[in-house]
Amino acid sequence: QLQASGGGLVQAGGSLRLSCAASGRTFSSYAMGWFRQAPGKEREFVAALWSGGSTYYADSVKGRFTWSRDNAKNTVYLQMNSLKPEDTAVYYCAADDFITRATMQDPAGYDYWGQGTLVTVSS
Repeated sequence: QLQASGGGLVQAGGSLRLSCAASGRTFSSYAMGWFRQAPGKEREFVAALWSGGSTYYADSVKGRFTWSRDNAKNTVYLQMNSLKPEDTAVYYCAADDFITRATMQDPAGYDYWGQGTLVTVSS
């Protein structure tokens, strides 16, 4: 029901835009999240977008990553600028119909997940 895409190989300082397209249901009233998982590490929170439009970012990406949403296409986007080698990971989009500030950074707080898209940033 969630399809993530847009990953790829980019040099440090470059940009990528990840997309997360939803099907089967309308996610405009859902909170959306992006998480990432690097090899050998736990899945970590990247960003959250609440249905009302509020956005939250991990400190490590704040100022470099930006959410956007196209409800007509049932798609959300994560624009990633000034990429660093430490941003290399598989990125996952997620959704849930009830997220709080206490749960938005916890992968267990999301019921719906995309398959992941690999982002590789070379130095």
